[in-house]
Amino acid sequence: MEHNFTDHRDHLWINSQIATFNPDVPAPYGLRNGWGLITRDGTIVALVPPDDPLLTHFAGEITDCLGKWITPGFIDCHTHLVWYGSRAAEWEARLAGMSYTEIAKLGGGILSTVYATRAATEDELVNAALPRLRALNLEGVTCVEIKSGYGLSTQDELKMLRAARRVTAELGVDLSATLLAAHAVPLEYVDHSDDYVSLICDEIIPAVASEKLADAVDVFCESIAFSLSQAERIFGVAQKHGLAVKGHVEQLSNLHGVELVTRYGGWSADHLEYLDEAGVAALAKAGTVAVLLPTAYYFLREKQKPPVEALRAAGVPMAVASDLNPGTSPFASLRLAINMACILYGLTPEEALAGVTREAAKALGRANQLGTIEVGKRADFLIWDVTHPAEIVCQLGTNPLVQVHHARA
Repeated sequence: MEHNFTDHRDHLWINSQIATFNPDVPAPYGLRNGWGLITRDGTIVALVPPDDPLLTHFAGEITDCLGKWITPGFIDCHTHLVWYGSRAAEWEARLAGMSYTEIAKLGGGILSTVYATRAATEDELVNAALPRLRALNLEGVTCVEIKSGYGLSTQDELKMLRAARRVTAELGVDLSATLLAAHAVPLEYVDHSDDYVSLICDEIIPAVASEKLADAVDVFCESIAFSLSQAERIFGVAQKHGLAVKGHVEQLSNLHGVELVTRYGGWSADHLEYLDEAGVAALAKAGTVAVLLPTAYYFLREKQKPPVEALRAAGVPMAVASDLNPGTSPFASLRLAINMACILYGLTPEEALAGVTREAAKALGRANQLGTIEVGKRADFLIWDVTHPAEIVCQLGTNPLVQVHHARA
């Protein structure tokens, strides 16, 4: 669509360095240095070279960025942001030598948060979650994925997803909601987990789909959670109800959950510490996003890293997320996650920033709307007072974000 830029609804940002993260732009970060960025009605309508005469008679509002950097809005594509209660005592136990698996077998871990979340009202969940989302938003997160998974019953999973909708609406952040009823086996089903899977398939998924409370269904496929066959049952039902699939896979062992996720066209496979060559090949073939969660790796003091070099060599898109949760990644900071992705996992700053923009959008099925600065996409971008985008990744403790331009869907 051509524009003559004489419409007063147009807005022009000038004198900026635009990190488009468009892979078709050959410069690092997809840089458009000094170009003009024009929006109209929440959509990017033009990227204009600085000497283009089209700008001569611009009629709309003009913002001089004074050399600052523009990036796409940040997307946190894996969080458990809605919960109630605290697990700080478990962290103390882990520091004393108890393993994550041992804590889970004693009724701690995820199940301890389940008890607190079930007892909380929806209002209490919203009020507890607001400061976490506000912290992410202040760092430039304009779209967040929020999983359920601490209810483990129909009414409590629905309660969590409704709370997720409310908290994002209150702060004006886009939501991608995920049903993670298959997060752990609740105690009432501990000796007959297949019956709980039946509850998920026969009752929880249909109820969530009926209310349109989620975009996707996730499964924790692991020896302490759900088997491959159970995950496959859940994925099959999810797809019948029009929901995308994704998986917590290969975090503590290699059950080949990645191959299952890719067979179902999964948006993402997350964690991946024990991913093998076959799993890398499956991700590459399917185009499924590998979501890296270095804050959980750090907080659990794990030793096995995801095979980043193999993923890179195979051309697998790598997203980065905070994994914000009460037990294994209690960090409401996506900038911390990208810093750790570089230092602990070996990503470059450009890869890490792409991981919370372009690749994170793919991990949520929103690459046609978000994640890069391109004509036709939503005008969802951030303005940073930095001299180089790597500063966003390496310098923590201060916040160089000066403006958020967020056009909600």
